[in-house]
Amino acid sequence: MGIADIARKAEKAFNTTVLRRSARRGWVPQVLGYMGYGNSESVHVLARVLMHNPHDDSEEGKDTGWAQRGYRQFLTIQVPNLPVEVTVGACTVRGRTDANGYIDIMARHHGLESGWHKARIEVRGAQPIETQVLIVDPATPVGIVSDVDDTVLVTWLPRALTAAWNSWVKKTDTRQPVREMAVFYAHLRRTYPEAPFFYLSTGAWNTYDALVRFLRHHGFPLGPMLLTDWGPTPTGLFRNGQEHKRVQLRNLFISYPNTRWILIGDDGQHDPLTYADAATEHPDRVLCVAIRNLSAQEQILSHGSPTPLAHVGPERYFDIPLIQGADGSELAAAFRSRIEGEYPNNTAGKGRR
Repeated sequence: MGIADIARKAEKAFNTTVLRRSARRGWVPQVLGYMGYGNSESVHVLARVLMHNPHDDSEEGKDTGWAQRGYRQFLTIQVPNLPVEVTVGACTVRGRTDANGYIDIMARHHGLESGWHKARIEVRGAQPIETQVLIVDPATPVGIVSDVDDTVLVTWLPRALTAAWNSWVKKTDTRQPVREMAVFYAHLRRTYPEAPFFYLSTGAWNTYDALVRFLRHHGFPLGPMLLTDWGPTPTGLFRNGQEHKRVQLRNLFISYPNTRWILIGDDGQHDPLTYADAATEHPDRVLCVAIRNLSAQEQILSHGSPTPLAHVGPERYFDIPLIQGADGSELAAAFRSRIEGEYPNNTAGKGRR
C-alpha cells in the first residue's frame, strides 16, 4: 500500500468520524453552489455538500467568506453519497454526491437559450438552493481563460510557506489584486462583449466564495471557475496542477468547438508550458496567449529563483501570437498593438463594438 493510499484512507476515516459527531450535535447538510457552464446541448451543474451548524449565529459562524481567516475555508466536513436532484431548464437529473461531497452533474436537453440561468439543486436533508449556470452560444467566436494565482490575485505560488500564509492566515478581504489586471480584462470585455470568462486554477474549491467576492470587489468579470479538490489522490499525495489545467482546457475546446480562446496566465508557475501545449495540439482554437511577467522579487517569493520556471519566448514555444507584460496595463497595450493591430478583420473580431 502506497503512502497516497494510506493518506486517502486516513482522510476518509477522519471525515467519517467528524461527520457522525457533527450529526449527533444537530448539524445538517448544506449545499454550496458553484457557477456551472454549458452549451446548447448540455450543462455542467456544480456544487458541494458540507455539514453546517444551523445554531451558530456568531460572526465566525456566518459564511461571509470575505473578511475571515483563510484557514476557515478549509475546515470542512464533506457529506458523501447523498441523493441529489438537479433541475435546469426542461431537464431534471438525479445522482449522488461523490466521496468528497461534490456534485458534478451533466444535464442534457435543457432547452435554455444562451446567457445566465438558474439551476435548482435538492439534496436530502438540506435546504434546496439555486445556483448560476452559463450557457454559451455555440457561435461565440472568442472566449477567455484566466489563471488566478499571481495572474489576478497576488499569491506567490507555488512557494508553499508563502502561499500557505497568504491562503490560510491572512484575512480573505486583505488579498491584493495584480496591478491593472482588472483594467486589461475590462478592455477585453469591451472588445469582445459576448466572450465568456473562465477562471482556471489549481486552487481549492474551498476558496470559491472568497474568490467570487474578490473578483466582484475588484471589478473583474465574473465567470465559471475550474478549481480542484486538494488532498490525496489514487496516484499521489497531491493533484497534478498542470494536468488539471490541460484537462479543463481540452474540455472547453470540446464544449465550444467554434470558439477561439485567449489564454491568460503568468510565468511564476507552468502556465507558459501548459498554454504552449494547448496551442500546439489545437492551433486553430487559440487566438493568443497573454503572460504576465513576475518581477525578479516576485519570482523569488514564488519559487525561490529570480528567473521564471520556464523561459517565455515565441521562438521557443509558440506558433500563435504571444503577448507579455509586467501588469495589466502593459498587457492591454500589447494586446491593442499586437492582436487588434495585426488581426483587425479576423473572425475573432465579430464581437467588437
